[in-house]
Amino acid sequence: MSVEPAVRTADDPGEDRRPDPPGARAAAASLRPLVLRLHFYAGVLIAPFLLIAALTGLLYAASYQAEKIVYADELRVPVGGAELPVSAQVDAARRAHPQGEISAVRPSPEDGATTRVLLSGVPGVEAGHTLAVFVNPYTGEVAGALEQYGTSGALPLRTWIDELHRDLHLGQPGRLYSELAASWLWVITAGGLVLWFGRRRARRRVRGATGRRRTLSLHGTVGVWAAAGLFFVSATGLTWSTYAGQSVTDLREAVGQSTPAVSAGVATGGEHAGHAGHMGSGGSAVAPGADVGLDAVLEAARAERLSDPVEIVPPADASSGYVVSQIQRSWPEKQDAVAVDPATGEVTDVVRFADYPVLAKLTRWGIDAHTGVLFGLVNQLVLMALCAGLILLIVLGYRMWWQRGRGSAFGRPLPRGAWQKVPPLLLVPLIAGVAVLGYFVPLLGIPLAGFLALDVLLGEYAYRRGRRTYADAR
Repeated sequence: MSVEPAVRTADDPGEDRRPDPPGARAAAASLRPLVLRLHFYAGVLIAPFLLIAALTGLLYAASYQAEKIVYADELRVPVGGAELPVSAQVDAARRAHPQGEISAVRPSPEDGATTRVLLSGVPGVEAGHTLAVFVNPYTGEVAGALEQYGTSGALPLRTWIDELHRDLHLGQPGRLYSELAASWLWVITAGGLVLWFGRRRARRRVRGATGRRRTLSLHGTVGVWAAAGLFFVSATGLTWSTYAGQSVTDLREAVGQSTPAVSAGVATGGEHAGHAGHMGSGGSAVAPGADVGLDAVLEAARAERLSDPVEIVPPADASSGYVVSQIQRSWPEKQDAVAVDPATGEVTDVVRFADYPVLAKLTRWGIDAHTGVLFGLVNQLVLMALCAGLILLIVLGYRMWWQRGRGSAFGRPLPRGAWQKVPPLLLVPLIAGVAVLGYFVPLLGIPLAGFLALDVLLGEYAYRRGRRTYADAR
């Protein structure tokens, strides 16, 4: 993540000045100045966005544990005897909060955990969010109600931090910042690795080094250790970004690797017609015009080996059934889903996570690891360490830039024209590859084009100023 300019100074000794080797190694060596110049521009101009993403990401990774503490009264209750039927718990929630429509129910997943009844269309609740009513599964008492967002069940604290990390609370336009950071993170990381391992030094020890050389050593060491994690965060962050994420989705669809969804459609007419969306009281007999109810639906899902935690979604319309889905995002993942006919209580469709296409599984695992839920607390601690490492890399990068300053040479990058020294057989495929990549990852391609335009303009300005100075001297 370096913002290292390319000018060597007296405080950076030890570079081997031997001529570049012939052949392929010489071609590879010719790329170093080009990589260094790109690394400098990206480090200086993109690092502020990365810094914001790292700081907010650090907060988000810590928000899971904070949420358990802040909302303990809503999330946990004393363990009692037998749990009430789910339908009775829903009735208790509706008596306390009659407004809105039931969008889903999440039965208590473990001893001492509350049941969540999710209501949509409640006045005062933000669009796209639901009101989660927390019910004591043993007594039916309502422990509270909080606004909830997303499939992970984020409550107000985590939702606020999540939106800060994702779009700075600016809505869809704000998502450009996070996609820009994710688009460039892997590029800067790769450039840093190329530069670090390309340094022809006998040793890179921090001990005994001073000044900028010590900063560079610390920066490089942290960067090498964090590189794998930074690549992962960048790749997974792009999978659900606005523009690059759509490219990933299109690619998965083209190769038949989309995430499968359970089909909730059921036969219309007869005794089920006109009763979609009714959360029944839980009997097992099917009378004309009746709904078998939540408890029978949950029992049918249990028969298909859907263990807790699960979410029950009511029928969307007269031709739809209930959908019961496992919602465990920690390892091992539980993502099986079934559709249940409200009129008969029979399972009409089953989708198993084990049958997901490979890319669908990798996407699910990647996103869950990125958000800190795949491996629970360990996952969150690793993310916090990774964010802290990225923050340190950025600070050290800017410090190197500062330490390199020598009057007017402060922050001076590598002299222009580095690309002219790259052999055409290497340069042409490189340009073509960058163009294709920039098309599919536009927030990489557009800023890169901007860097090049800026560089050309600065070069032209310097050239014209030099000509005027020469003319004046004559």
